[in-house]
Amino acid sequence: MSTWELILQQGVNGLILGSFYALVALGYSMVYGIIKLLNFAHGDIYMTGAFVCLSVFGALSRFLSGWPAVACSIVAAMFLAAALGFLAQRFAYRPLLGAPRLSLLITAIGVSLVIYNTVMVITNSQPLFFSSGLDSSAGIKIGGLTVTYIQMVLLAVSALVMLGLSLFIGHTKTGRAMRAIALDQDTCRLMGINVNKVIGLTFMLGSALAAIAGGLACVYYGNVQYNMGYTIGIKAFTAAVIGGIGSIPGAMLGGLLLGLLEATGTQLLDSSWKDVFAFGILILMLIVRPNGLLGKTEIERM
Repeated sequence: MSTWELILQQGVNGLILGSFYALVALGYSMVYGIIKLLNFAHGDIYMTGAFVCLSVFGALSRFLSGWPAVACSIVAAMFLAAALGFLAQRFAYRPLLGAPRLSLLITAIGVSLVIYNTVMVITNSQPLFFSSGLDSSAGIKIGGLTVTYIQMVLLAVSALVMLGLSLFIGHTKTGRAMRAIALDQDTCRLMGINVNKVIGLTFMLGSALAAIAGGLACVYYGNVQYNMGYTIGIKAFTAAVIGGIGSIPGAMLGGLLLGLLEATGTQLLDSSWKDVFAFGILILMLIVRPNGLLGKTEIERM
């Protein structure tokens, strides 16, 4: 494999990884943009979505196979993750919306630990393996470069989901309400917007996106485990900060950029250094541009 083919191959791998980060980072940015909460339970919702996808796929395997079964499993994971996100918002976060921000942050950590330990007990701390029945080696080969059909589908689904979210936020009444609440909740209430309803919908939408990422990760990596949400949760948060936390386009850009940077770091250094490389980028970004690539400076008035 030539140098250019190796670079392109790593680029494809980086885009796949970055698309997972971007889908999870979108949930971080949406929630933070509206209620200024760093929802550290979001990675665990991603993990829960992956387990639901695996379980539903196993139940459907006697009736369906291949991509139809995968699609149905991911849709089921989206609904359950959306319900989980709504319940967390309704019973853990909403009562504390008027409390100091630190109270919300500690609660988010508590919700994360509850989900994490619940899944750990249910699975007895054992990894589970996902066999979609799809040919993971089939694809297009150009010289030494290989792009599998699974990679193409994952990239296409991620791109369509992110495009759909952008259109939803920018061109629908609910999307406009979300953007308005991010600016001024009190004024939105005076204008008749049901703020709690929109906040709940935001949690549901962000959780569904995390479940999509979890389901796609099942197909791509072939296994799920109870601690898989921790690393991707931190990486997705890193991606959100790089892009500008609270910015939807920034979350997409940050996720894809972080995936490409990790792939580059793996190629230049070693796979064991990829996390050092990623978090080194985060520290550098916070020093050079604290608001992220597409973030805006906010002035808080007491």
